[in-house]
Amino acid sequence: MIEVFVRRKEAIVNEYKALIERENQPILPGNGIYTRYENPVLTAMHVPLEWRYDFYEKSNPFFMERISVNSTFNAGAIRWKNKYVLMVRVEGVDRKSFFALAESENGLDNFKFRSEPISLPQLSEPDVNVYDIRLTEHEDGWIYGIFCTERKDTTATLENQSAAIAQCGIIRSKDLEVWERLPDLITKSPQQRNVVLHPEFVNGMYGFYTRPQDGFIETGEGGGIAFGLTKDIMNAVIDEEKIIHAKKYHTIYETKNGQGPAPLKTQEGWLHLAHGVRNTAAGLRYVLYLFMTSLEDLTKIIYQPAGYFLAPVGDELVGDVGNVVFTNGWIKDEDGQVFIYYASSDTRMHVALTSIDQLLDYVKNTPADGYYSNLSVERVKSLISKNLTYHE
Repeated sequence: MIEVFVRRKEAIVNEYKALIERENQPILPGNGIYTRYENPVLTAMHVPLEWRYDFYEKSNPFFMERISVNSTFNAGAIRWKNKYVLMVRVEGVDRKSFFALAESENGLDNFKFRSEPISLPQLSEPDVNVYDIRLTEHEDGWIYGIFCTERKDTTATLENQSAAIAQCGIIRSKDLEVWERLPDLITKSPQQRNVVLHPEFVNGMYGFYTRPQDGFIETGEGGGIAFGLTKDIMNAVIDEEKIIHAKKYHTIYETKNGQGPAPLKTQEGWLHLAHGVRNTAAGLRYVLYLFMTSLEDLTKIIYQPAGYFLAPVGDELVGDVGNVVFTNGWIKDEDGQVFIYYASSDTRMHVALTSIDQLLDYVKNTPADGYYSNLSVERVKSLISKNLTYHE
């Protein structure tokens, strides 16, 4: 039995070491907007062995995995002490998610988890599940974690054990080590998901991007990315949510949409990365898209390219919930590089590398949606004509 333990332990440790030290290579030439990379940056297999295995031979003679992980996805992101840090949603095989920090020197590979996952402070009513945290380094000096907290819908019938209430949880820290829990955000919406904190004060108040919705899954009449203000982050209450980007018929966001990470400030406006959802015969399809809002009016969209910015391809199409990409974290470096961290099919984390210059070019110069097929054709013909003129 000791031989089995030693042999399996050695093989698994060596396999894990090779995985977390593997270099990631760019997929070239790409589309010129961003560069994808060959390997996911985080998978369930990247979770430390000490979190999953009992290393004591007497209590685990077969070196079995005692606590299994299903997936690592939907990570918030921040640049901290010269490292690229992801606050990852780690989902166990028991369906419960929790947050854990993983960090890398170059932001592209060799992500390593910190020694322990985060113990989230609880309110009087415990979180049944937590997920999809957005990290915002705010003007007030705190780092905020804005996440979805899910609890059972106590008004549902006994036979309905899937009914839930989603709301916005808030934590904050000065060092990414110690986290303070604040009361949940209060809005007039029955359910809240995809809430994001704006990084600067807005007229002396805290600004939140929200997604008001009537039900846990269906947005109902409240669908769309909204914006609201609160005076006090310690007891955050939003009285009015203004829809700034609504769902629209026959688009990539006709079923629902939601803010991704906090927007990036540029000289020309605020860059927003969001997800759009439409229904298909195979189920819901999630893609990512970009838009820009005015520096003077955060609720005014000044540019929005047609269609999606990034959609699942290849192996990204397959996973727990297929045909899905989702992002709630990106990092802008001082040199203008932008690291976009996105999850595929609710299973694993990837990175796409771009720059502020590329994103501005894409947002400003890609045609907007004309909402009619014949207009799409005219835009293609216009580009063909331009290229023919150029070649002549």
